[in-house]
Amino acid sequence: MARCYCRWRRVLICLCTPCIFLILLFTYVSIMLCMGMTEVATPANTFIATNPHFVANGLLKNETFAPLPKTFWEDQQQTKALWNHLQQAVDYHFNPILHPKKAKRLLRNSSFYDFLLKQSFSEVASFDSVMEDFDKLPEQLQRFVRYMQRRDYPILHHPDGGCGAQGKGEQEPTLLLFAIKTTPANFNNRQAIRQTWGQVGWVAGQKINGSGRDNVGGYVRRVFLLGKQNTKELSVDVSELLKLESNLYGDILQWDFEDTFFNLTLKDVLFWSWFSRFCRQTRFVFKGDDDVFVNTPKLITYLQIQLQTARVKNNMQEFMIGEVIEAASPNRVNISKYFIPDSFYEGSYPTYAGGGGVVYSGQVARRLHLMSKRVHLFPIDDVYVGICMIRLSAFPMHHPAFLMFDFPKDDWKDPCLYHTILVVHKRSPEQVVQLWAGLKETQAQCGDVISETADLLGFSHTTISGFTENGLKNMQ
Repeated sequence: MARCYCRWRRVLICLCTPCIFLILLFTYVSIMLCMGMTEVATPANTFIATNPHFVANGLLKNETFAPLPKTFWEDQQQTKALWNHLQQAVDYHFNPILHPKKAKRLLRNSSFYDFLLKQSFSEVASFDSVMEDFDKLPEQLQRFVRYMQRRDYPILHHPDGGCGAQGKGEQEPTLLLFAIKTTPANFNNRQAIRQTWGQVGWVAGQKINGSGRDNVGGYVRRVFLLGKQNTKELSVDVSELLKLESNLYGDILQWDFEDTFFNLTLKDVLFWSWFSRFCRQTRFVFKGDDDVFVNTPKLITYLQIQLQTARVKNNMQEFMIGEVIEAASPNRVNISKYFIPDSFYEGSYPTYAGGGGVVYSGQVARRLHLMSKRVHLFPIDDVYVGICMIRLSAFPMHHPAFLMFDFPKDDWKDPCLYHTILVVHKRSPEQVVQLWAGLKETQAQCGDVISETADLLGFSHTTISGFTENGLKNMQ
């Protein structure tokens, strides 16, 4: 019986084994045919990933920010842009993923930042593809690169009042410091500012009917930021005149570097360093050009209201307002003063506030000072501020009363409109004086316009922040 059982088992194995293999083969062929049919049915424009790096699904869907690249970890070695290489060499040391312990140690040791900035030049010099394009850069940009790692320029003239020129008898911390970028030759611009919107001391705020805030005000200080003028270009030496001006007004802060357009960024960096040392109690900074007009009483009231708004008061480490520019790209027109070739910088610009006039808190100024120590200088000053801000995870808030590109059409001729704005750019010294006088002369006749725009500027009881909706979301 046992022999019979073994014989039938061998017969079954011999017969079933081929059947099993045939079934597996049939299953495999069926699967392959289905996959092939699926590929044929796939549209021709289906994305096929060829990038070896991780790719996130889509862009960050937030209209407040400029588009972010899809690639999470880009290979910067493929670019020839000099600034990108230099900054990557510095960022490498602060990468918390690659160097978790080292990154934390460096963040606490800001004195080591200067060494990293200089070391990055040595590291990048080994890339022939980068350095071979250096001689092709415009002469102005070559000169900028040669000196972009230096930040230790001595002060030639310092304000009398420590943190800028001040009025007599200050009894509380300074509410606002006007920090105005100017050049030695622009005496008329500085004088117009001194006589009008840039006056120091106690400044009363804008009286808004029905706001219940008729008695607000604050102490204001003033400082002008300058480098040294090229005497060959100016054809006259104004250094002695500037010395007399400094002695007379005590509001000149001048460093020993050449005052050029690309060195405006250097003014920012040196100003933040100076501010962090001498202006510890100052609440806000207005940084702007010497050809802007500021409605100072309205700005004073606006800032005082912000200090009483819990949402803003608790986020002073991120407070910056101005006319925000988003999704901007470098200017590639070689005849423009903003020209930045792709051999120097690749990529889009971060969100930034127009540099003609911007307001930020004293806390932001000190944070920018620390962050700037680990970010290479960039030729366009307001873009550089945007680069530092985004690295601080802070974003400027757009305010419609900051007009860096003037009024639309011929609206600038309406005197009442100057009661509705905080800052407007591109005004001559003569226009500044006239506009300042006009604010007082037209106060009564423009009362209706002032009341109608109270909500927009943040002066009403119910709407006091003055931020746009997107800006408010960022503060949360």
